[in-house]
Amino acid sequence: MFRLLDVLLHRVVPRGDLTVVDAGGVVRRYGDGTGPSVRVRLTDRPIERHLILDPQLALGEAYMDGRLVVEEGDIYDLLALLLRDTHNREMPVWTKTIDCVRYLLRRMAQFNPSGRAQRNVAHHYDINGAIYDLFLDRDRQYSCAYFTDGADLDEAQHAKKRHIAAKLAIESGQRVLDIGSGWGGLGLYLAKTAHCDVTGVTLSAEQLKISRERALKEGLARSVRFEFKDYRKIEGQFDRIVSIGMFEHVGVNHYSTFFRKVRRLLDDDGVALIHTIGRSEPPSTTSAFIAKYIFPGGYIPSLSEMLSGIEHSGLVVSDVEILRIHYAETLRAWRERFLANWDKAAAILDERFCRMWEFYLAASEAAFRYQGLVVFQVQLVKRIDALPLTRDYMYAGEHRLRAQDTRPRLAGE
Repeated sequence: MFRLLDVLLHRVVPRGDLTVVDAGGVVRRYGDGTGPSVRVRLTDRPIERHLILDPQLALGEAYMDGRLVVEEGDIYDLLALLLRDTHNREMPVWTKTIDCVRYLLRRMAQFNPSGRAQRNVAHHYDINGAIYDLFLDRDRQYSCAYFTDGADLDEAQHAKKRHIAAKLAIESGQRVLDIGSGWGGLGLYLAKTAHCDVTGVTLSAEQLKISRERALKEGLARSVRFEFKDYRKIEGQFDRIVSIGMFEHVGVNHYSTFFRKVRRLLDDDGVALIHTIGRSEPPSTTSAFIAKYIFPGGYIPSLSEMLSGIEHSGLVVSDVEILRIHYAETLRAWRERFLANWDKAAAILDERFCRMWEFYLAASEAAFRYQGLVVFQVQLVKRIDALPLTRDYMYAGEHRLRAQDTRPRLAGE
């Protein structure tokens, strides 16, 4: 094994129990021997060099390509071991250089005009849709769930929609805009539950097709319309604006544009809610593996970056909630479901895709548990008196919606 890789692993794994078998068959152990044992094998010398030069990208690529084989434990166990307590470690100088370069170039990577934004969305969301049925809930909610006591994934995703509706102070007949409407679940929920007029926009042709089919099937095509449209092209006025899991695709260059657009679209007494993955640290860069293979053009914002864009838009921040651990639990459920359906996924695409997707889900879960990633729910208004003085209306609204979910349905409802 190359000496520098040995130095790097000693720095990264001061605790735990990691065994590495290099390409020459030499066995080395790292950590203090505590916790679950993880054993990996490197199949060739070049991957050892790649791990030294760019570990952030090379680790995922090596696993995806079968050049790093986990022989004891699984890839999540390895990532948890590597990512725990990283704030307390002094990394070798050479590992920081490429991160600095990526930070300096991040605005180029996140330049997302309409055409590029559409291509980035298609890269992830317009793959064979059957893949998503293998690990998402029945409603295809592809964002952080909201776990209450004893809730499973389907219940937690429904609770998320209820939580958001309560924060929007939704009322019957309101005009609602859903920016990044996914497969239509939230828009359909708001139309059915609160009898709203909903417009959902997406840049995914696959999501648009399924959303429209769902609206027709549920008899809601008149009250819920889904359009293929960039947020910058939307026109009209709306009482409520919601965006769930889309802001991560905006790009830091475009934050002021995004929030100014929200302000123009929002009625004077309106309320907007932005639900996004966020980092509890200063601005940084997107994971190299995620940027290359999963979400090109994507970026997880710090709260300071979001607030800067909001402050320049003229909107008022009326409420901020930080969801901790909820996304780690969501990703755990997705990963377990995906692994249980591995053979089906491999039949749809291939084994390499499955390893790539497993790495993506495992790395994301570990990041939410150990790397300070959270979810921001930022509520925005144009008028400071647009909502009641206390948050009691949220709790009351959520209680009402929960009761509505559990009461018996009458004929014709």
